[in-house]
Parts: sequence; C-alpha cells; structure tokens
Amino acid sequence: MRVQGGGRGARGGGALTRARAAPSEPCHSLLSTPYSPLATYQARRAQHGLACFIGPRPRLGSWPPVFSSRLDWRVSPNRLSELVARRREAGERLIDLTESNPTQVGLRPADERILAALAAPRALSYEPHPRGLLEARRAVAAYYAERGEVVDPEKVWLTASTSEAYSFLAKLLADPGDEILVPRPSYPLLDFLCMLEGVELGSYSLSYGGAQGWHVDVQSLRAAITDRTRAVVIVNPNNPTGSYVKAQELDDMIELCEKRSIAIVCDEVFYDYRLDEAPATASLFRRCGTLVFILSGISKVLGLPQMKLGWIVVNGPEHLLHDAESYLDLITDTYLSVATPVQLALDEWMPNRRVLQQNIRGRILGNLAYLRSIESTTPCVVLKLEGGWYAVLRRDGERSDEETVLELLDRDGVIVHPGYFFDFPGEGFLVLSLLPREEDFREGTGLLTARLRNG
Repeated sequence: MRVQGGGRGARGGGALTRARAAPSEPCHSLLSTPYSPLATYQARRAQHGLACFIGPRPRLGSWPPVFSSRLDWRVSPNRLSELVARRREAGERLIDLTESNPTQVGLRPADERILAALAAPRALSYEPHPRGLLEARRAVAAYYAERGEVVDPEKVWLTASTSEAYSFLAKLLADPGDEILVPRPSYPLLDFLCMLEGVELGSYSLSYGGAQGWHVDVQSLRAAITDRTRAVVIVNPNNPTGSYVKAQELDDMIELCEKRSIAIVCDEVFYDYRLDEAPATASLFRRCGTLVFILSGISKVLGLPQMKLGWIVVNGPEHLLHDAESYLDLITDTYLSVATPVQLALDEWMPNRRVLQQNIRGRILGNLAYLRSIESTTPCVVLKLEGGWYAVLRRDGERSDEETVLELLDRDGVIVHPGYFFDFPGEGFLVLSLLPREEDFREGTGLLTARLRNG
C-alpha cells in the first residue's frame, strides 16, 4: 500500500482556498464547510456546550467592513458537534478516543511538586525580558544538553505556547500574501495560525510505503516552492502520523531551503515520545546555511498544557542571525506574554521531566500494544508510527469516513477523528489518540472494530 499525502497541491490558494468540493458544490455534510481545520474548533466548542456554526466564505463584497478579512468565513451547522452536544445534553455516555489532554485522562502530575514551584517569592517582582528570564532559558538549554545538543541560552526565546511561537515567526518571516509550506497530513491548527497572520499556506506531501512507513516526498517539496515561499515547516515527529524526519530527507530539505534562502521551522513538541523501534532522527541544531527555528514547549515535554510555556531556539548563518535576533526581540518585547511564576518554576520542573513523562509514555505504549494485539481481528491496519500520541488506522470498505464516524458516535457513543481533519488523501483513514484511560480505550476500540466489521 502506498499513500500519498498533501491536500494543497493547487497553486495560487492559501489556507481558505482548499476545499473538499468545488465552491459551487454543497459543502461536506459532516463539517458543513470545505475547510477541515475548522472542525477542531467546532468540536472544542461543542465539548463545552457552546454554539459553533462555521461554513463557506461569503461572496466578494458581502463581508461586513467592521471586521478583518482574516475572519472572512461564515456560520452553518455542524452535524458532528450537534450530535455530540445532543448526547451530552441527554446525559448519554461518550467514549472520546480523540482526547489528547493529559490532565483530563488521569495523567496529572503530583500537585505538590508542580504547585510548590509556582510559589517562589520572586514571582511577585516583574523583570521583563524579550527572550524570557535567563534561568528559564538555561533550563531549556539543559534539557537539550540531556539530548546531546549544545544550545546557548541566548539563542532561546520563551513564548506562551508553540502556537504563539508560530505566530511570532510568521510575523518575522512573511508579509501578507507570502507562503509557508507545511507537511500533509498534519495538524489543522497551522491553517488557523497562518490565516490570522494573513499568510498563505502551501504544502508538501508525506507518503506511506508499507514497511518503510511514512517519509517526506522531497520531490513534492521541490515542486511546491515558489518565489513567495518564506518558510518550510517540519514537524518532528509529525502529528498525527508519528513519523520522524530521516537523515537523508533532512539533508535534502536543507539543501533546497539553503538554495532559496528559505527558513526552516522545526516543531519538536512530541520529540521525547519516541517508540522503541523508531530510528535515530537527524539534528537541526547543526549550523545550516539558512535560518532554523526549533519549537517545543512544556505542553508535551512536561505534560502541562495548562501552564502555557513554549520556546524558540534560533540557529543559522551569522550574517542572518543578528537581524533575526533583533527583529524577534522586537516582536517578543511587544507581547511579553509568558507569566513570571511559570518561568521561575521551569528550572524546578524540567529536571523531573522523565518522571513526568513516564506515566504518559506508559499509557501510550500500553494502548498501542493493545491496538496492535487486536489488529488481526479487525478490518483495518494500524499504520506504522515512530512516536507521538496518535495512531492512524487504514480501513477498508465503501462507506465514507463521515458516515463511519457519525454512525459510531450515534450508535455507540464513540468519538474518533476522520482522516480528512488532518488532510489525509481520500477516504479510509481514522485517527485515534493513545492517551485515553486504558479501560475507555479498550472499550472504545472494541466498539469501533465491531462497527467496522458490521459495516
């Protein structure tokens, strides 16, 4: 089996021009919109009982002038969010196999250890710095030192999240109308972030080759680069495919970017969650002929998404670094978004990261082992993954992903992601989180496989 990713092959379009159907055709009924990234937003709103109606963009000239055209999309019902909301309102049980928040699935760390670090008396003083407090940046550098990487704390910028880091880099690297290339399949949040910055989003493909697993289609990257391309995003490991970038792939990508002076943005939030069989991944901390920005944060590294701290490590040739650092200082100094107590606590939290990760890793490996143990009895294949928190199922059958996930939710109360939420090509892909409690995961996957067999 060979699967080709990359749903953004058409030129001249950005985050809101990709569609599963032509503009004149009805929107996909599950989302009531051709823009699959909005489904995540809808699902989150529905989870909290909030109305959410997102649909196709209005005709040119009809957008109210009081609002930014970055928000040029309208509202329409969403069948999935409506069904989830109805079941919750009726008090019906749901098994959420998309849950990826460790604090909601029994994976919170010991309260005393985390909270005590937030009580430092120095937190009552405000000492703003565009790159963040030095002791926090040293804690980030020490984290990389444990991985065998040498990072200068002066090359670290703290942010309130990886999402904010992406936003800052879009401001740094791109003008409105410029383009950033991302892998497909990938997490849909990048669509929103680029849209809100007025930046177009292009893509390159990840392909699946059986025993080889997922790999970067370097030819598709070469074909996707245009004169408007300002950055290439690497997600290592990718979400949701769980694939790490291999050494030769990285060499080829660096060569392409160096020739065109295109920056590389490497998202490593899931880097620590490598599976035993995962091959060694190449490093982007070596000096390259173009700017490199490495992103991560404690949402995944420590399993503390509520504490809101991420970072950017900057690398590259000296003739570009000075200006990049100065401009990034200007951007981050404008926002100063990271709270002082969290920065001060990081120095105490980071040395305990392996303990904090242990329960998460155990949950991931346990659920994945169970999923693989029942694979032979199911009409689907668990695609090869090397790291991260998700599993991708490739299923057979004539039913669409939309019909499958809706029936599973309606009949069995089980929530799963259809593949097109992440821009998988065509039908036949389902995405599951590996974080749910073991008993919920086993029950939910049992209902899922039974439904697939009967369908």
